[in-house]
Amino acid sequence: MRREGAGPAIALFARLALALFLLALPFAQSPTAAQDNPALVQRFATETFNDIAQAVATLAASGSPRALPVIEALRTSRLVYRQADRAVFIREAEGAFVDAATGQPVAEVGATRPVRLNNNVRRAIAAAIGALSLMNPDPARRASAADAVFKSRDTEALAALTTAIGQETDQRVRRLMEEARAAIVIIDASQPEADRIAAVAIIQRRGDQDALGLLGALPANTAPALKEAAETAQVAIRRTLAFYEAGQNVWFGISLGSVLLLAAIGLAITFGVMGVINMAHGEMVMIGAYTTFVVQQVIRTHAPGLFDASLFIALPLAFLVAGAIGVLIERGVIRHLYGRPLETLLATWGISLILQQAVRSWFGATNREVGTPSWMSGSIELGPFVVTANRLAIIVFAGLVFATLLVVLKRTSFGLQTRAVTQNRRMAGAMGIRTNWVDAFTFGLGSGIAGLAGVALSQIDNVSPNLGQGYIIDSFLVVVFGGVGNLWGTLVGALMLGIANKFLEPYAGAVLGKILLLVFIILFIQKRPRGLFALKGRAVE
Repeated sequence: MRREGAGPAIALFARLALALFLLALPFAQSPTAAQDNPALVQRFATETFNDIAQAVATLAASGSPRALPVIEALRTSRLVYRQADRAVFIREAEGAFVDAATGQPVAEVGATRPVRLNNNVRRAIAAAIGALSLMNPDPARRASAADAVFKSRDTEALAALTTAIGQETDQRVRRLMEEARAAIVIIDASQPEADRIAAVAIIQRRGDQDALGLLGALPANTAPALKEAAETAQVAIRRTLAFYEAGQNVWFGISLGSVLLLAAIGLAITFGVMGVINMAHGEMVMIGAYTTFVVQQVIRTHAPGLFDASLFIALPLAFLVAGAIGVLIERGVIRHLYGRPLETLLATWGISLILQQAVRSWFGATNREVGTPSWMSGSIELGPFVVTANRLAIIVFAGLVFATLLVVLKRTSFGLQTRAVTQNRRMAGAMGIRTNWVDAFTFGLGSGIAGLAGVALSQIDNVSPNLGQGYIIDSFLVVVFGGVGNLWGTLVGALMLGIANKFLEPYAGAVLGKILLLVFIILFIQKRPRGLFALKGRAVE
């Protein structure tokens, strides 16, 4: 007759066996242990729940490499045995069988019976899998197990955690295990009060929302000293989180500002030199993004090994394609409309609609997938502060584009002529500068830089025919706020608006935040019509 009431004794046996396993782990992979696999696994060939629970604890404590696969198969009801010779097998997903002791495929198993489960067996399985994961050779698996214990706060894992902490050599994993142990100690009323107060300090060191939730969930009848320590820790955690949140908002603001800088810097050049309100500037950004898509499609088809270099190939092509289209627009349309700003605005708006429809006809109206190279994937964690690789790359790229443009405008003959036309067009023409060609190449340069912005935006935004429309208004705001034709003003304006936008979003929302920024800029240009950095020269008079 089965004794289901023997559950406490089985649980005690399981804990003792797991403790012995954790202490003996360095010697667990010996040849003797491997040779004992058949005998250990054969213990599962029984109908008695208590014997099955004991078999789980014994196999986990043996250090056998087959322990985790066998126990996991039992947990998912895939462990079976043959009554004739008590051989145990694991049923795979496709219906095949492998020997549970060796892991080798088995062609014919005959009639089998499943190894049965009840609550006592399930508790033994949970304890065994937790212990095996905490002592896994892979640090990532140990860290994941510690995090899972922190969230579950299972008191059954306390002994295994204590032993694992003593053997852990990876400082990061050890810290996670200590935090998981502290989470269990805090909620366990049977623990000494001094230990629970010490655990509060460990949870305070973690300093995230999970820690705050744990400390705030203590029952009302908690001891006064422990409750006071928890409240003090919550105040400190909230202060830390507020500091990190401000830092995260600044980072997100700089990231947004770098995107606005890339989108607006080309517009600042054309608007400053030519006085043209180019409503098709956003479509140059879109063309750069679609150029990236085409480059990646060609690489996927003909040279998959070059995929990580796809963006480096797309950058010059996007600049040339967008720049060439910009020159064609200036030579074909805009040069006939100088001095007529309203007609120029309407003409460029019409061109933007034509370009959008052309892209819809060629590529379709749905979003296109642009892959992220491996070197732009992942993130860097600095406590609660997370820096994503793609955003960091875009910030660095924006800085390089800005610095390169400064060198071109300050150190080259083309830059000298561009600055001359910007400051005094009539005098520059009188000095022999071909202002019409300066206009064409300046418009092409601005459009080419917008194409570079499209390559960057393809990594963080949807590539669709409407991509540029989301940035054209913000680009004009940046140019007007920073100062028309002033690159440093564009840089400062982009960063200020990006950071302000990210600080406003949590309180006012994304839409209302943009409206508030627009109202601020309207009021600002009432006081400073020329922006933060006013352009100097007779052309502004």
